[in-house]
Amino acid sequence: MKYAFIKMHDQKYPIETMCRVLKASRSGYYQWRRGGIPQRQVRQRELLAKIKKIHEGSRRNYGSPRILRELRKAGIVVNHKTVEELMKRNGIQAKRKKKFKATTNSKHNLPIAENLLNRNFKTNKPNETWVGDITYIATEEGWLYLAAWIDLCTRKVVGWSMASRMTADLVVDAFRMAIFRQKGQIPNIVHSDRGSQYASGDFRKELKKYDCKQSMSRKGDCWDNAVSESFFGTLKNELVYHEKYKTREEARLSIFDYIEMFYNKRRIHSYLNYVSPEEFEKSMETA
Repeated sequence: MKYAFIKMHDQKYPIETMCRVLKASRSGYYQWRRGGIPQRQVRQRELLAKIKKIHEGSRRNYGSPRILRELRKAGIVVNHKTVEELMKRNGIQAKRKKKFKATTNSKHNLPIAENLLNRNFKTNKPNETWVGDITYIATEEGWLYLAAWIDLCTRKVVGWSMASRMTADLVVDAFRMAIFRQKGQIPNIVHSDRGSQYASGDFRKELKKYDCKQSMSRKGDCWDNAVSESFFGTLKNELVYHEKYKTREEARLSIFDYIEMFYNKRRIHSYLNYVSPEEFEKSMETA
């Protein structure tokens, strides 16, 4: 049997031995000798470039499942294990998640609405049910409070408002924005927790104006408003926890950009079969 040898430093070594030591294939060695790059390596380099582009486009928020979905949407046939391995090998990963703690202030004597939603988080049409909540963002100037309304069908943030104080105006302004942006589409049910802002006369008056039914979670049960909690958890994990805001205005611009330019328009949602809220909303309009 004939053996091929590699000459190094005036010594000859069997090719099989060198390839085993260098963890390279024999065919790869001969390809290298001919001055070319193996086709598999070329394909992996091209795939890696696409993975990096999608990851950066997601603001480094996507892990392998969402990146795989985006690749397949672009017509690229690839195995999930290949994507996972390339990402792992090149240090590409989603931002780490922290536990999100929800808070609410339901210690008041204002009227409490019945829980009409009753954890039924699926609707067939946009603007049938909106769910809302309030969260806070730390800045060096103090807290910035964010109220948001989310359409249960499309998971789109239809209205939001930010302020330095957590008053009834915060949720009223967010609700008015939602009515305006959804072109006068009026939800049948508007669901929230039992916070004093939602139980206030100002907000109940706003709901009465549009003939909306008010719904509230049971006391201390965050699962009754899981969709809102999930959105705020995503916002915190993908943006807020990775920033250090000097001013409320800086935080306000950052959150505006996240909601309007990324979350609603581009971020693919597993509940929506991996399309963005606005893409799903448009598909419902043409269905």
